[in-house]
Amino acid sequence: MSSGRDEFTYESQNDQRLDELHSKLCTLRGVTTDIYDDVERQNLMLDDTSNSFTSFAGSLANSTKHFTRAFGGTKTWRIILYVCGGLVALWILWKLIGVFWYA
Repeated sequence: MSSGRDEFTYESQNDQRLDELHSKLCTLRGVTTDIYDDVERQNLMLDDTSNSFTSFAGSLANSTKHFTRAFGGTKTWRIILYVCGGLVALWILWKLIGVFWYA
């Protein structure tokens, strides 16, 4: 009689362990699915970012071509003077804003 009871106890423990294992596997499957979805979302975001940078590179190349065409005939020293003049103007503007800001 006790061997039948022991078998029933072992069988019930096995069923309980099997249920626990099934629960853990379901949880693991959910986590795996969440990770997969997140990776797919990040891949799409990276593709969009790559497309944006490609578009920006094309725009920058076009701007450079336009700049070269616009200032191609001028001498290098004239461009340097324009840049220096712009920097000086920005510095003066910054100082004026600083004076009026604290006044």
